[in-house]
Amino acid sequence: MKHMLSLIISVLTYLNVGAQATDSALFYFEKGMSEKSARRYLVASKHFDKAIGFNSKFMQAFIENGKVNLEMRKVDAALVNFTRANLLEPDNAEAIKQLSGLYFNNRQFQKAMELAQKCNSCPEADKIIAMSNYHLGDYGKAVVQLEKVLANSPSDAAVCYALAASYLELDQEKTAIAYYKRAIALDTLKINWVYELGLLYYNQAQYADAVHYFEKAANGGYPKSNEYYENLGFAYLFTNDIEKGMENLSTVLARKPNNVTLLTDIGQAMYQAKRYDDALVYFQKAIDLNPKDARSLYMTGIIFLKKGQKEKGQAMCDKAISIDPTLAEKRQSKRGDQFGL
Repeated sequence: MKHMLSLIISVLTYLNVGAQATDSALFYFEKGMSEKSARRYLVASKHFDKAIGFNSKFMQAFIENGKVNLEMRKVDAALVNFTRANLLEPDNAEAIKQLSGLYFNNRQFQKAMELAQKCNSCPEADKIIAMSNYHLGDYGKAVVQLEKVLANSPSDAAVCYALAASYLELDQEKTAIAYYKRAIALDTLKINWVYELGLLYYNQAQYADAVHYFEKAANGGYPKSNEYYENLGFAYLFTNDIEKGMENLSTVLARKPNNVTLLTDIGQAMYQAKRYDDALVYFQKAIDLNPKDARSLYMTGIIFLKKGQKEKGQAMCDKAISIDPTLAEKRQSKRGDQFGL
C-alpha cells in the first residue's frame, strides 16, 4: 500500500510540474510575441529561449525565435532554431520555407532545392528550385523552370539575369541578349550586367553595340580597369574609330608599356581596319621587345607582301613559320583571316 501511495504521489507531482512548465512556456512565448510586435527583437529572443527552456518541443517558439534572429541578422542562430523546428515537425511549411531560403542565401543550393521541393505551398519554392539549378550549372532544367517563374513574376530582374546567363551557356546568344536587356531595364543599379552585355555584343562582333554598353556601364559607375579600357578601345578600333580606340588603348599602354600581347593585338586590329602602316608600327614594337614573336613577324611579312615587297615579306613569313610551324597550316586554312590572310 505504501508503494502504491508513493507512486500516485510521484505521478501527481510529475503532472503538476509538467503543467507548470507548460504554463511557463506559454507565458514566456506570449511575452516574446509581444516584444517581437514592438520590434524589440533581442528581448523577444530571450523570452523565446526561456519558453523553449520550459518546453523543448515547443515548435512554434523555435519558429518565432528563428524569425527574430533573422531580424537581428543572426543567421547561424536562425538556422539552429528553424532546423530544430523542422526536426520536430518535418512537414511544417514555415520551417521548410525559412530553411530553404537560408540554405539558398548561403549558396548551399542542393540543400535549398531539396527542401523547397517538399513545400508545394511555399510561394518562393519554384524560384529557389529554378535558381538553384542555375547556380548548380543545370542550365537545361533551369531555363524551363525560370521561364515559368518569370511568367508569374515578370518584373523579377534576378530571374531575367539568370535566364540570360543560362541561355548564354547554352549558346543561344540572341535569346541571352534579349534577357540581358530586360534584366537591365528592371534593375538599373546592376552595372556589372550592363558591362556583361557589352562583352556579349563584343564577342558577337557587334562592336557598335559593345561600345554603347561599355560606356553605359562606366557612366553608371563600373570601374575603368585595364580590361575595361582594352575592351572599349578594341571595340572602337573595330568600328573604324581609330582615334577613340587608341585614346583608350593608350591608357593601357601607358600602364603596360612592354606588353607584347597588347601591342600585337593592336597591330592586328589596325591591320583589320586596313591601316597597314599603323599596324606595322605596333608589330615592329612587339618584335623589338621579343624577336621570336612569331605572330608579329608573320603579320609584318604579310603586310610587306601586300605592299608589294614580296622578297622581304616572304622572308619574314618564313622566319615566323620556322619559329611556329602552325602558322603555315593557318595560312592554308579558311581560318587564316585571323592572321590577316
